[in-house]
Amino acid sequence: MPRPTSRLRMGYFPLPEAEAHRIRQHVTFPASSFTALDSCAGEGKALAVITEGTRGQRCGIELDAYRAEEAKQRLDQVIYGDCFDVECRVDSFSCALLNPPYDTATDGDGAGQRLEALFLQHTYRWLKPGGVLILVVPVAQIAVCGNTLSVQFRDAEVYRLNEPECVQYKQVVVFAVRRTRRERERLQEREISGLRLEYGRKSRNFDALPVLTDQPQRIYAVPEADRIELVHRGLPLDEIEDLLPQSPAYRQARRILFAPEAREKGRPLTPLHQGHVALLATSGLLDGNFGEGELRHLARWQAVKTILRLEEEDENGVTTIREKEQFSHALNILYADGRTAVLTNDPPPEEGDEKTAATDNSGQAVSPETYLGVGRSGSSSSSKSRLEETRDEERA
Repeated sequence: MPRPTSRLRMGYFPLPEAEAHRIRQHVTFPASSFTALDSCAGEGKALAVITEGTRGQRCGIELDAYRAEEAKQRLDQVIYGDCFDVECRVDSFSCALLNPPYDTATDGDGAGQRLEALFLQHTYRWLKPGGVLILVVPVAQIAVCGNTLSVQFRDAEVYRLNEPECVQYKQVVVFAVRRTRRERERLQEREISGLRLEYGRKSRNFDALPVLTDQPQRIYAVPEADRIELVHRGLPLDEIEDLLPQSPAYRQARRILFAPEAREKGRPLTPLHQGHVALLATSGLLDGNFGEGELRHLARWQAVKTILRLEEEDENGVTTIREKEQFSHALNILYADGRTAVLTNDPPPEEGDEKTAATDNSGQAVSPETYLGVGRSGSSSSSKSRLEETRDEERA
């Protein structure tokens, strides 16, 4: 899964209710008391559906303030905060639903490790022996979680989820039962290695995994458990945010940390060279509204990274591919009539490609005056610059 996608969603990939209903068919709950935990509860819908019609205690942990408030309407106890700042007695919960963020940790002791594995390592101790784990992760991360699963859990079954949003990210659900201490002590190294290899094999064969359906081949029985109380040891972030403006130290530092953006006006003392214009453009100091009439446009400069791909074939027929990264700048233009264009430093198109290059996003030809409108934005456009509809590049 691309990291930008996960970051844009803040690692939040809620389990579809249809999949939660199917998971419910694979689990049975005792008629008496039990405890269930969702350590990444979101709005609490998944755990509420899975435990629907039962009499147990349902707990959740959620980092987002809005989702935590929503979860409080569905669950018995919800901790608003970081899961790693929550304390709980070991061997307490009889069922654990874990759908962690799909990303890599960037700070702390686990920097560089997958969050799926870190969440599992942190929370599996809270599950009592015989307790049922319901783990929802991308299929590729089964191998990462396999080190913990192979030692701490038995009777594991892996199913792929079939809802469109789940297929997009190749999500699977893992059912497993927590081993007792005696079972862990009896494990042989060859058994652990075999289980790890099996998890690795499944992580590479998403289409070969059985689909989670309403007709379970195996049912997992959740054991009984007494009520439990989660304790949050982290900082009260909302209270700190409300009290921060009243702090004298913060008011003094605010003038430095959040200084107003400086805007210089007037003409330079000497003419700007090409390098000066490039620095001003990519730093955003030449953005704004320019031109008049049909040429009035909004200019937005930005730095771009392009990859030059060169292929060389030797006398033996061996092809060598070399890729070279280089940075340049591009001007994005939005005209008052809705036309858009991109001015880059690419070489001019060939004679046969001129019509393709001189088009805007609507497919209409861009007139030569477009270059004049760009010139008024303060850039030193050259004959090598051209307009293009699309460009295969990465934004720096």
